[in-house]
Amino acid sequence: MTSRRPAVPARIPQIRLYQDWLRDHRGLTFDSYDELWRWSVDDLDEFWQSIWDCFGIDSPTPHGAVLAREAMPGAVWFPGAQVNYARQVLRHAGPAHAAGFPALVSRNERGHHRELSWPQLRRQSAALALHLQAQGLQPGDRVAAYLPNVPEAIVAFLAVVSLGAVWSICAPDMGSNAVLDRFSQIEPKVLIACDGVTYGGKDHDRSAVVADLRSRLPSVRHVLGLRTLGGTALQADAWLEDAVARDDAAVAAFEPLWVAFDHPLWIVYSSGTTGLPKPIVHGHGGIVTVMLAHLVLHSDIGCSYHPNTWGERFHWYSSTGWVMWNAQMAGLLGGTTCCLYDGNPAGSKGAPDWTTLWRFAADLGVTVFGAGAAFFANCMKAGIDLAALPGLRSVRALGSTGSPLSEEVQRWTGAQFERLGTRAIWWANISGGTDFAGAFIGGNRELPLVPGQMQCRLLGCAVQAWNEQGRPVVGAVGELVCTRPIPSMPLYLWNDPDGRRYRSSYFDTWPGVWRHGDWLKVLPDGGCIIYGRSDATINRHGLRMGTSELYSAVEALPEVLDSMVVDLEYLGRESWMPLFVVLRPGVALDAALRGRIAGAIRSALSPRFVPDQVYQVAEIPRTLSGKKQELPVKKLLLGQQVDQVINREAMANPGCLDWYVRLARERGSRSPDEPTARA
Repeated sequence: MTSRRPAVPARIPQIRLYQDWLRDHRGLTFDSYDELWRWSVDDLDEFWQSIWDCFGIDSPTPHGAVLAREAMPGAVWFPGAQVNYARQVLRHAGPAHAAGFPALVSRNERGHHRELSWPQLRRQSAALALHLQAQGLQPGDRVAAYLPNVPEAIVAFLAVVSLGAVWSICAPDMGSNAVLDRFSQIEPKVLIACDGVTYGGKDHDRSAVVADLRSRLPSVRHVLGLRTLGGTALQADAWLEDAVARDDAAVAAFEPLWVAFDHPLWIVYSSGTTGLPKPIVHGHGGIVTVMLAHLVLHSDIGCSYHPNTWGERFHWYSSTGWVMWNAQMAGLLGGTTCCLYDGNPAGSKGAPDWTTLWRFAADLGVTVFGAGAAFFANCMKAGIDLAALPGLRSVRALGSTGSPLSEEVQRWTGAQFERLGTRAIWWANISGGTDFAGAFIGGNRELPLVPGQMQCRLLGCAVQAWNEQGRPVVGAVGELVCTRPIPSMPLYLWNDPDGRRYRSSYFDTWPGVWRHGDWLKVLPDGGCIIYGRSDATINRHGLRMGTSELYSAVEALPEVLDSMVVDLEYLGRESWMPLFVVLRPGVALDAALRGRIAGAIRSALSPRFVPDQVYQVAEIPRTLSGKKQELPVKKLLLGQQVDQVINREAMANPGCLDWYVRLARERGSRSPDEPTARA
């Protein structure tokens, strides 16, 4: 079955519509984006009130102020207001969207295609909410979900939060211990879980994992099952498909509960490379306001408050274990159709097929297509031909995050779309984090697009690059900081009653200033470049550099598929910097290739950054969201024990870690600056 979107009028950029609104309703005009941005961070009250009014956020009670207390942590936003994330979504289940504009369109590896209309989304979430209410679920209770990227996960989320309960989800590719490290901290009352997943052409039964979770989570009183594989092994108290089938007067009359602006919405988790993952609590109102502002204004994803944008189809490839799943789902806040793909982005056959997601997007008429930066790099390396998919002409914007997107990859992808005969494709490259479920740096449809750069600091985000003295710098690399609060910053961390862990996570360097842990360069024209994590920085002979520039140089070589570098600093000794490379099948790391790698680094960066050693490896360790695990490997090679620096079950490819453990042991048996045998 093929589902195409209805024809829509020519678009006006969302950020232009917003500025027109400011002119008409506030009498405000700005000569440049820089002027608009500076107003938005200088006058937080007026800016965030404009977001509230422009997007029609509703409350049965007035708020006494916008930012009643400015502090980090501890900001107080919109006191007195009542909201509900589910209400903001389900207000779109009216006649305008009922005809031709589905809420959800989904497909999986088996080609199973489903659509859920806005009225169906409202009815199913109401039916499930009534089921959960009948089990005794109360506002503030936690619900843990172990579900893949399927419509049922979104229905379950809306049902839970409509009751004022608190949502938390883990992807079913995570094992028992990794899930328990998260869910055991929050003591869920309900567990919603699937019997398995299909990935890479194989079915993976998870019924034993669910049984283990139930036995080791004594707080769980009710298990709601989802038969994704259609099996009978999963032991559940009730089945989700039965609960959502209810359709009676009580379902029709159900309304989501009004809750305070800062009522807990969900709990998400840090990557958890050391110790237990941080359970980060975000609030209803903060997430609604920030997601609307950033997705609509900066990623130019249509919002139904203006009929110019009805019919938008938004896809961002993600597992449910990555905060981009939350961002994908947030498209519903503005009435956008969300297109979900459940499965391997490289296809289900033996050999990788990096056209899989592109064919999905072409068939469904996706208008905004997003993925991690590594996905686009893999497409370029595979040499796929997007011009062979004419359906991709519906795509008008691309999004990337997770790691810096190289200039080469951006240019290659843009050239592919030019061959399709479309206008120059626009990129909404963003950089943010799970920590505040938002972005600090992103796009602006009306600004120049420079490959390798992000276009601007986002409205309402007082972001700067600071040097070691805590002073803002322009045109130089510094620590990414945010000097004023934004509404989606965490309410608190779970089980952190005195806030000590919260403060030490983000405010340890400069009290009252959010330190994000990325290297940032703000350019004189307002453009931005992210250089990777500041805690995995290379410091060679007094010259600091983030890792992304080195990766861009090394991975431009056709033989290199992936790479990772770490800088091992020893007290009183020079650093030792190894480079790990994954090569194309059949390619060996010989002297000639080592020379080309060194030459590429010398040419693109400096001879200072030529590695001391190059190793050929099978895989680069990555988190479940695809980030290279530079810091844990660095700590491992500096002599720390593996179980102290990394959680294998929070890795996408834990099997590759044994090789790095052996290297660490080998180096531990000799002087730090004594060379090892080449791998």
